[in-house]
Amino acid sequence: EFYYVAENLLLRGGYRKTHFQADQTTLQCVSDIGVRAECSAVPLPLTDARRFTLRFTRSSEFIRTPEICRFQETILQSAIRRHLMRLDNLHKFISRIGVAGVEANALEVLGEKALPQGHIDLLLKERTPVGSGPKIPIEVKTHRAMAGDLEQLRGYMDELRGECPTGVLIAADFGKRVSSKAAEFGIRLVSYELDRDLNNPATFDEIYQGLRLDVIG
Repeated sequence: EFYYVAENLLLRGGYRKTHFQADQTTLQCVSDIGVRAECSAVPLPLTDARRFTLRFTRSSEFIRTPEICRFQETILQSAIRRHLMRLDNLHKFISRIGVAGVEANALEVLGEKALPQGHIDLLLKERTPVGSGPKIPIEVKTHRAMAGDLEQLRGYMDELRGECPTGVLIAADFGKRVSSKAAEFGIRLVSYELDRDLNNPATFDEIYQGLRLDVIG
C-alpha cells in the first residue's frame, strides 16, 4: 500500500509539477483508512462573482486570461484521456495498437505518471493489478513529433521493463525519421485531429468532442 501512495510523491520532490493523482489501487487502499466525515459543505459567499466558460486558442490575438487561455499540451492530454475513458473508444484504441489479451474494461487511464526519468503524459494500466500487469505509456505532442520524442518514450518503456508491451506516440504530424524508426523502438504512432483549427477560441468540451485518433503505424 505504501508503494502505491508514495511513489508519485517521492518522485515528484523538487519537480515543478507537484500534483498527485491516485490510481484505482491507491483509492482502494485509502478507502480502508480512517472514517467517513459526516459534516456538510459550507458554501463560500461570492456575491460579486462573474461566471464564464473557459476557452482555449492557438492564436495569441485572442488570449485574455483567465477567460481565454493558450491551447497547451496539458489540455490535449486531458482531452485524449477523457476520450479514452469511454469504454468503446478504449476498446477500439487497444485493438488498433495491437495489444492482445487485455480487456478494455479492466484498464484505467492515468495522467502525468511520475518516473525517475520524467513524467509519462498518459499511462494505460490495469485498474486492480495482481502482481505485474501491462502498462502502456503514451506521449502526447501538440505539433510534429521528432526523433527525440521516440527516445524519450523508449526511456519510459525501459523503466517499466517487462510490463510494457508497447508505447504510443500521439502527435499532429510525424517527422520522416520518426515514421521510419518507430517500429524499431517498439512504438506505435497515432495522429490526432480536431474538427476546428483553434485559431478561434473553443471550450474544452468542444475540443474533446471534436477529437479523433488514428493509428498510422
